[in-house]
Amino acid sequence: MQLGLIGLGKMGGNMRERISRAGHTVIGYDRDPGLSDVAGLAELVGALDGPRVVWVMVPAGGPTQAVIDELAGLLSPGDIVVDGGNSRWTDDEKHAEELAARGIGFVDAGVSGGVWGLRYGYALMVGGDPEHIAVVKPVFDALKPEGDFGYVHAGKVGAGHFAKMVHNGIEYAMMQAYAEGWELLEAVDSVTDVREVFRSWQEGTVIRSWLLDLAVNALDDDEHLEKLRGYAEDSGEGRWTVEAAIDNAVPLPAITASLFARFASRQDDSPQMKMIAALRNQFGGHAVEASEG
Repeated sequence: MQLGLIGLGKMGGNMRERISRAGHTVIGYDRDPGLSDVAGLAELVGALDGPRVVWVMVPAGGPTQAVIDELAGLLSPGDIVVDGGNSRWTDDEKHAEELAARGIGFVDAGVSGGVWGLRYGYALMVGGDPEHIAVVKPVFDALKPEGDFGYVHAGKVGAGHFAKMVHNGIEYAMMQAYAEGWELLEAVDSVTDVREVFRSWQEGTVIRSWLLDLAVNALDDDEHLEKLRGYAEDSGEGRWTVEAAIDNAVPLPAITASLFARFASRQDDSPQMKMIAALRNQFGGHAVEASEG
């Protein structure tokens, strides 16, 4: 199968590699000419045989809208656009309607796996019409982890990104719980080796998880997280999760509190946010801020 892939950063570049290893042809475009196979979107579309599938991996909002607007003028009826970024689900509905007017299909794909996806595979939550999903399925199969799980056709257009948004909201709350526990352990005199306490939880406990493994990795790199500033950004999906909860009258106290804790981190040098920042860096390669000390 041929695939056009737009956006070859940390996620997109590794996805290109994993798809290529599965035997598919990937033609990539990035604003960085050192990463790109073609000079622009017109050349990318021209290099693909029809019906074409073009996967967009650029930041949500304006950048994604600009790419889809340009593709709408370049693609032909029967082609398909996949948005694999972190777009809001309401944008998916808008994009699907705009492209459908030109006979172009649209699939939204929530992608989780961060900088580890190349090795272990990417969890995929996709939304769209079954006939469009079927065309892109070989790429989904190449990206997903080995085994029976890690891929779901979540529903109609928007369902993939909505599911990924909720996934990220849960992630916020889980990271916050680990961070609060870590700060409390660090605060008491009786516990003399917090890092090894965290390590002891990796086997046999009900709170073991990949996030816990990453927390131990971070503590191995910097035992007391002294090199980090207690500041953590939010990707936007946590906010959207809380907004969706309000719209649907669903109580989300843990996720909402974890989002507000990140806001608080921008006012104080929070010890908890050192752990949150360390975890975000571990799984997603997100930037961290160095301590001023």
